[in-house]
Amino acid sequence: MRILVVEDEKKMAGFLKKGLMEAGYSVDVAITGASAELYASENDYDLIILDVMLPDQTGIDTAIHLRRKAYAFPILMLTALAGTKDKVRGLDAGADDYLTKPFSFDELLARVRALLRRQNTQGENKNSKLIFSDIEMDLVERKVSRGGEEISLTAKEFSLLEYFMRNPNKPLSRTAISEHVWDVHFDSSSNVIDVYINMLRKKINLSSKKKTIHTIVGVGYVLKED
Repeated sequence: MRILVVEDEKKMAGFLKKGLMEAGYSVDVAITGASAELYASENDYDLIILDVMLPDQTGIDTAIHLRRKAYAFPILMLTALAGTKDKVRGLDAGADDYLTKPFSFDELLARVRALLRRQNTQGENKNSKLIFSDIEMDLVERKVSRGGEEISLTAKEFSLLEYFMRNPNKPLSRTAISEHVWDVHFDSSSNVIDVYINMLRKKINLSSKKKTIHTIVGVGYVLKED
């Protein structure tokens, strides 16, 4: 799942990005409200973490603009303002949850999981489980099995397989994979993607003779049955 962090403090933004990526999410960072709106218009985000204090406009204004532009997924607002009126303003602007600074990262992750779980339950086009052939992925519990046998994946391998399973039978370029599974600044010309795909292939093909992730020369990769 892909998350946009909107935070102008470099240390906080770096802390959030590192922690969320270690938890298995693909993360982009915007440092202004305007850039956040641009990112959201060009990319699909499952959740936005939005700081209230931004250099160009408030997070309140940014949330209002995002909702007006039909961004329909969860927004988790961060703020140093703990007053009830401030929280009400944020929620009225379109935020789904409110977290006051300072906070523990474990609490942030719990809020993120709760919002994504709620979205998976309510969304018409989103499910908590993805299924392709005999491969099943539980997005909430973050578990993968094939033919009923559980497969242990790293956070990045999980994100990579999730992107394939959201786009079955569709050729995916290295650029598209890098932007969805890593971030918009990732160098798609490196061999990191190929290395991870080879590792993922070995794990998901270990208990099955049916190959699923295929190379398309000159294009990229595709998830399809033999």
